[in-house]
Amino acid sequence: MATTQFDNVYHGSGKLLGMIRFSDAGLGWKPLDEGATVTIPAEQMTAFAWLRVARQFQLKIRLKGTSDQEEGEHVATFENFQRDDHAKLEQVLRECYDKPLETIEVSTRGWNWGAADVDEHDIRFFVKNKLAFSLPLANIANSNIAGRTEVSMEFINPKDQQPEQNTGAASSADALPFQGSKKNRPDQLVEMRLYIPGQVERDEAEDEEDEKDVKEEDQELEEEEEGEEEDGEEESAALAFHNTIKAKADIGQVAGDGILVLKEVLVLTPRGRYDIDMFPSFLRLRGKTYDYKILYSSITQLFLLPKPDEVHVLFIVALDPPIRQGQTRYPFLVLQFPREEEMDAELNLDEETIQTKYEGKLKKRYEEPTFRIVTNLFRVFSQQKVHVPTGFTNSTGQECVRCNVKANDGVLYPLNRGLIWVSKQPVLISYNDVHQFVFSRVGGAVASAKTFDMRVELSHGVDHTFQSISREELDNLNHFFAERKLRVKNELTEEAMGIKASVDELLGDDDDEDESGKRRRDDDDDDDEEEDEDFEAESDDDDGGSPSEGSSDDEDDDAVPDEDDPPKSKKPRT
Repeated sequence: MATTQFDNVYHGSGKLLGMIRFSDAGLGWKPLDEGATVTIPAEQMTAFAWLRVARQFQLKIRLKGTSDQEEGEHVATFENFQRDDHAKLEQVLRECYDKPLETIEVSTRGWNWGAADVDEHDIRFFVKNKLAFSLPLANIANSNIAGRTEVSMEFINPKDQQPEQNTGAASSADALPFQGSKKNRPDQLVEMRLYIPGQVERDEAEDEEDEKDVKEEDQELEEEEEGEEEDGEEESAALAFHNTIKAKADIGQVAGDGILVLKEVLVLTPRGRYDIDMFPSFLRLRGKTYDYKILYSSITQLFLLPKPDEVHVLFIVALDPPIRQGQTRYPFLVLQFPREEEMDAELNLDEETIQTKYEGKLKKRYEEPTFRIVTNLFRVFSQQKVHVPTGFTNSTGQECVRCNVKANDGVLYPLNRGLIWVSKQPVLISYNDVHQFVFSRVGGAVASAKTFDMRVELSHGVDHTFQSISREELDNLNHFFAERKLRVKNELTEEAMGIKASVDELLGDDDDEDESGKRRRDDDDDDDEEEDEDFEAESDDDDGGSPSEGSSDDEDDDAVPDEDDPPKSKKPRT
């Protein structure tokens, strides 16, 4: 079996050079250094294309979609071919696979306007009928309408969201696919916005959606009926493009794969009511404005927390990588359910799948409170434990304390392995990252004596301060952290001891001043008595008192005498 080899070739967007060999059975690529070998059978390769890229020339191979194939692997690319390799490669492909090598002309005009075409696996942008660039649909995580004429597309590498084992580690630099400093991490396209003006006929947009998959015959019939009913109506070209992307981005998912649909679920972060469509490998949040696709492998932690009102419960989903809404990232989903709300749900799974794939952890039918059903589904699909508050109760018997972070009001839940503060943007702190907890009062002001602040000093990173915690929770928090052998510094106690010492010192000085003052008053009283006797002797010769002296006598009668002063003698009347 004759083989043809090309050296110094990259696989995909990787940085490892290797050699690629073609034979009648297929092709194989092997890196020069350590790394995985890539093999593609001949029967899976359907088309070949040659085009200019940043790293010389690229061989693009279209592959057949197979049931056991990973999402997004419908195209394989190999780069760094030289211009002189074109004739040799074209001959090899024709001899081994009886396929032509198509040459794709690439536009180099640099224009930022042109035409967009959405096919089965890619979005291709053309300028003057030449390809400007193409984007795999598998890398589109979300698409939204940003205004009436703009379409926003968010991208993420599906391989980065599917680690071999989801350990549930918190978001950190070690959890990222790239190891090393942040400065050396490669850039990645995360969002693109397209301006698409104009109107299109509604039935034309639906015809594009109908081409999604020939297997979805029932869905196509429904869409055709809707198109006939609304024939002649127009919609914006941006909305039509957005709907086409949504219809074709779910590669590998066909109608009937949905396990359960939860209608009108209240989501506090990002705020709104969403329909939650749960699939075997991912879920979709479908709102009026935004849609989100979330892989279960991106779920790192789950929390089930009771609200202080004792009427609702919060279900929090930690995500890594987070979902995006423009420039805003949401590393947490905060779902709220009424505690007493119940629902009847039947999963679109057979008993064999439940017992084999999910090890009997699911039930075919549920008749339970809604939050318990949702919690169980997320726990099984994401293979993560659900954290609940245990071991802490506040002064009123609840499992949380109210406090503020800057100007935002929220609720703090002390857990066994960390703290979570729930508000618009939750804050999660692991005890492993905590250096110490510091209890303090703002400025030592008397007005803040009923509340205190808790500062969480981390071993690395930015400290967190939780403000305006009720003074009644001090002992409960102190005892809770002490049981877990966490370092606590109580500046309130030190401040109180300092104040007490200052007060004792001041009181001691006051006692000395009182004794000396009393002695001075006693001496003054003796002098006053002598002066009074002289005054009375002189007044005997006087015919009467002045009006002011008479007024003073009247005021003395109404005043309350001082107990420390001896009573004054009155002037005898004649």
